[in-house]
Amino acid sequence: MRRVAIAALVATGSAVAMVFPGVVDGSTIAGGAGAPLAVAAPVSMVDWSTDGGNGPVATPPSSLTQMIDDMSTIDAWTAAPADGVKLDLVADDGTLRMNYVFAGGGWAIARREVDLELTENWAIAFLVGGHGQVQHLELKLIDETGENVWWHVRRDYTFPKVWTDLRSKKRQVQFAWGPGGAERPLHHIKAIEIAVTAGSGGTGSVWIDDLRLETIPVNRGPVPEPAIEATSQVGSHGADLALDGDPATWWQAGREERTTTLTMQFGREQEFGGLTIDWLPGTCPREYLIELDEGDGLWRPALHVPGSDGGRDQLYMPESEALRVRLSALVPGAQPPAIAELKLQPLGWSQSKEAFVMNLAKEARRGLYPRGFTGEHTAWTVVGQDLDAREGLIGRDGAIEAGPGAFSVEPFLWRGGKLVTWQDVEGSQSLVDGYLPIPQVHWRYGDLSLTVTAAGAGPAGASYIVARYRLENHGAKSDTARLFLAVRPLQVNPPSQFLNIRGGTSDIRQLEREGDLVRVDGRPRLQLLTEPTGWGASPFFGGDIVADWMEQGRMPAAQAVGCVMNAASGGAWWDVVVPAGAARDIAVALPLYEALAPAKLDANKALKDAARAWHKTLDKAPLKNLKAPRGASPERRALAEKAILAAKAQVGWILVNRAGPAIQPGTRSYARSWIRDGALTGEALLRMGFTKEARAFLEWYAPHQYSNGKAPCVVDARGADPVPEHDSTGEFIHLVAQVWRHTQDRKLLREMWPRVQRGVDYLESLLETRRTDEFRGTHFHGILPPSISHEGYSAKPMHSYWDDFFCLLGLRDAVWLADQVGAPAAEVARLQAIHDRFAADLQASVAAAMSHHGSDYVPGCADLGDFDATSTTIALDPCDAAALLPQGALERTFERYWEFFAGRRDSGTLPDGKPWRDFTPYEVRCIGAAARLGWTDRAWEMTEWFLSQQAVPGWKVWGEVVWRDPLEAKFIGDMPHGWVGSDFVRAVGDLVGP
Repeated sequence: MRRVAIAALVATGSAVAMVFPGVVDGSTIAGGAGAPLAVAAPVSMVDWSTDGGNGPVATPPSSLTQMIDDMSTIDAWTAAPADGVKLDLVADDGTLRMNYVFAGGGWAIARREVDLELTENWAIAFLVGGHGQVQHLELKLIDETGENVWWHVRRDYTFPKVWTDLRSKKRQVQFAWGPGGAERPLHHIKAIEIAVTAGSGGTGSVWIDDLRLETIPVNRGPVPEPAIEATSQVGSHGADLALDGDPATWWQAGREERTTTLTMQFGREQEFGGLTIDWLPGTCPREYLIELDEGDGLWRPALHVPGSDGGRDQLYMPESEALRVRLSALVPGAQPPAIAELKLQPLGWSQSKEAFVMNLAKEARRGLYPRGFTGEHTAWTVVGQDLDAREGLIGRDGAIEAGPGAFSVEPFLWRGGKLVTWQDVEGSQSLVDGYLPIPQVHWRYGDLSLTVTAAGAGPAGASYIVARYRLENHGAKSDTARLFLAVRPLQVNPPSQFLNIRGGTSDIRQLEREGDLVRVDGRPRLQLLTEPTGWGASPFFGGDIVADWMEQGRMPAAQAVGCVMNAASGGAWWDVVVPAGAARDIAVALPLYEALAPAKLDANKALKDAARAWHKTLDKAPLKNLKAPRGASPERRALAEKAILAAKAQVGWILVNRAGPAIQPGTRSYARSWIRDGALTGEALLRMGFTKEARAFLEWYAPHQYSNGKAPCVVDARGADPVPEHDSTGEFIHLVAQVWRHTQDRKLLREMWPRVQRGVDYLESLLETRRTDEFRGTHFHGILPPSISHEGYSAKPMHSYWDDFFCLLGLRDAVWLADQVGAPAAEVARLQAIHDRFAADLQASVAAAMSHHGSDYVPGCADLGDFDATSTTIALDPCDAAALLPQGALERTFERYWEFFAGRRDSGTLPDGKPWRDFTPYEVRCIGAAARLGWTDRAWEMTEWFLSQQAVPGWKVWGEVVWRDPLEAKFIGDMPHGWVGSDFVRAVGDLVGP
């Protein structure tokens, strides 16, 4: 325990600066002397760029605090790093130092066994400091079963160089995983883990001290009305009128003061998420400050508000706590301050930036904010180039996102004295020529239509988005139309998306126009290829460019603004005369990298060139040879042609989702490369003639194999992720075999052969763990140990037959490859024996599991005997394991699935009679299963229904999840989801392929 630091924290109420020992220029070294201490600057003001919890806030000790570990010794702590991650726990001058090295993804966990009984309300707190790149910091609490985990995750956390007290309150700690489920409350903690999870990767050090359990008093009953006072008032317009709930009454300050203050005092510490202030016209100070007293009598700045346009100010102050709140008018406005209503907002109002903006959207006219911020389901698709590592998105309503996590450009029209939004028009979507990955959005409003067309252009690594806005006059006389394009700190990727790249808001600290360039945070991010009529920009407190400016038919005069809330917005407009029956085009480009689009780019030519290039890529055999079945009815032929167009579109989306040679399911949530997705997507590409692309993925992925032969489940920009998913190695071997089958490249095969051998040895080592006496005579004997490769078993790892079928496939392919590469007969025989032994064990396991659970279908896992036809499809293709399964089991499995499918389709209900809410489009694999079982009519019926469930039929895209209620915003994964698309390509190939 650094008692000097703690004493200073308590005495000053400030953080304490610390030069952390053992760090030199970002590298960790052994040992380390004591840390020089100095008082740091006061607590920084809360702004838009933080979700709270990162500020250096001191918590004085009290009788309600139980010290769990003061780190005077670290003997109770153990290191639990992931495979491939190095972690050293070092006792450093009364603190715990975690020195970590990430070779790729993974985690570095410091774990301590504890025995803590929790009170009704509590927090876990500790001091932290560190050095290194931005990572994720996780506090994990494990219950007495050792299987249920709760956590509080601070994503993209910048470790402070001053001691910072972090508190994870009960309400912030969420259920993570475990068989107990979220419904089971956490009452007892058996172990605490502090985890640094690779966000940026690399090396670093983190110091931990004074781990504590705090009991938080439970405040019962209503929140007491705050007492409020002001330094002055005019007549009867007293301060209490700002809190009376009546906008017709108000507090008004006197004119004689140089600095006016308004102070609220609560009877106890009050938690809140922000303030809403309704100013009388012309009375808002040009600059004011919100300060908090946390109970020690000291005022600390919390939020600085410069340049407000008055009206209603929404003040984002997440995770705030105070005994008193004070507003100080720093620079008076035209008139003395006057507030009609002052409202303290609850914590949930600003629990994230996304929640805050969604609350703003609720108060605005529908259409002024993107659909995703209204709490509704929305949809989007990707815009970009094959091989490029960066792509934009376009939303169903026409907004274009300028890269991962970036701002968006939204279209609006001004017609008849009204701002026309996505809510006011007839909207639809399409792809150029029906299947090219060049999306379009169509608006129709009276006699005027707007078509937005977006495509990736330029070389990979220096690409840009070309966007054309075509205004067309369908009326009988000439018309003048106004197009607005708003630049806002809002992603197309909606707030309901939370994996990897969190959807919702983005940051715009500075926004300015210079000629045909719009700079965002100093970088040129938007090129105005068609000169606009005008441009204006506004900081957050100056009003949102759409809801507060365009909606009123006006624009700000400022050409450049900075914003303390990192939430500036701006917009350009074009007044265009459109003759009757004619069209006029407006074009912009959005650079995805530092390189700009050519200054005089012809957008029409660029879009034609993009279409021509995609035709060249997609219009080749065998993809172009997909044909409707001979002799089919007109209805069946029309359905087949629709399915073939959708399959062609999926191949285009798969290529756009690629990052160089790396096959990725998506570009936001799933901007990573799984061997599971990649092997099956690679097989779909190989079937459709895209040999070069599948081979490139194999050659890129192979070097990430671990030295023990394990194929990592996933690789991204940080490197390999060590999560144990036991299907991965079999899938890797299968991909090697498939690429060899299609390329016959003997040199490549020889390069891969040692990797195949190591992969087999790794699989055999896993199988040995279930060949012990403990498992003899059980349905677990001789199969792979539990893993979470199947997402349905993420709560608790299971003996998944998904893993085993891929293991069987990998071992079979290894035997074949041994013969193909000319391996010695003894090696071929060894591999054959490994395969045969496992095949026999797998056959016995499935039969024993079916008997144990009393089922007549092939179970998803041996533990549960669960029905999971979607995962069982691989027993038919690609794993060809039908001969090992009890006679008729596969047919009964898919007969049961058909009954389930038909009931859901026809009645909208599940077998339990409840309406279906969602499903994963991975179910399209069942189309191929039905086709391989000879159930052709059923396969076509499935095809028709799954096509009807595309998120945007015109774009031919599915997400990872389909939700039935269009008004229910839920996580859906990336859209389009490449692996789902490849499953559909394989299924269509089974139906109509040569």
